Amino acid sequence: MSRGTRVGGRDSLPGAADATGATGYRPLLFSIAYGMTGSVGDAEDIVQDAFLGLTRARQAGTTIADLKAYLTTAVTRLGIDHLRSARVRRETYVGDWLPEPVVVPADGPGPAEHAELADSLSMAFLVLLESLSPVERAVFMLREVFGYGYPDVARITGKTEANCRQIFARARQRIPAGGQVRDSPPPPARRARGEELTRRFFEAAAGGDMDALLGMLAPDAVLHGDGGGKAQAIGKPATEAPRVARMLVAGLRRVRMLGVSLRPAWVNGRPGAVMYDAEGRVAGVVELDIADGVVQAIHSVVNPDKLRHLGPVSDVARLPGK
Repeated sequence: MSRGTRVGGRDSLPGAADATGATGYRPLLFSIAYGMTGSVGDAEDIVQDAFLGLTRARQAGTTIADLKAYLTTAVTRLGIDHLRSARVRRETYVGDWLPEPVVVPADGPGPAEHAELADSLSMAFLVLLESLSPVERAVFMLREVFGYGYPDVARITGKTEANCRQIFARARQRIPAGGQVRDSPPPPARRARGEELTRRFFEAAAGGDMDALLGMLAPDAVLHGDGGGKAQAIGKPATEAPRVARMLVAGLRRVRMLGVSLRPAWVNGRPGAVMYDAEGRVAGVVELDIADGVVQAIHSVVNPDKLRHLGPVSDVARLPGK
């Protein structure tokens, strides 16, 4: 297959979307695919496959009355198929699994599809979705996150409306945060407060100021780290503010000795930072979940396989032989 221009870290089919007028749906399609897979790369591949299918259908003379409906159906069903094939890989994953981070620079909007998604799904919520079956995840995502009515959810997934209602109710019971899925875009004041808290938080951690850190951490704060067995990361989540604070101070002290610096960014709609080594290569991504003025959870992704879409990846945290 010939490849064309780069879009969001993946190649796009030359003219496939433009020729059909479908490019305007790319942000929505990427958001659905990413919500289904938790992977930026897989989401981009799924969207590309959907565009390819559209091109082939048009070339075969198929009349497509509703382009948006056709593409959302294609992306959702491709996402279901992908999850079914990925189930075994997820079950054998080494350490704490976190989704590939969607990063929007703090000083710019970033790619359109990433900017739209950044207001939709946090890392914590995507981890919760892992407990659902592929079809449950599709129904829940379409209904709860993207606001589709049951007739549309049924059409997209190929289920009856009654079945979709049952699937959604069952999924809702298994997702404690079901009523707090989608955040509206943060107003400037709240965004500024989040960025300021994040700045002070990382400064305190880098400086070893335990008192300041404990004042910004919720008592039951949790630290998650995803190294995928390929980079240095904690084996299981760390809980309680004092332990989390100690681990943060020790971790930042270690990476600073390796020449790693932090650059502010918005990660999955939450304030955070991207870590870069002395050569400007991506070493990791950190996301902060902030509520009630304190940090509730920290998600750190250093698995090199989950950072490639952000640029050249550093080897400072890579485990020997990996």
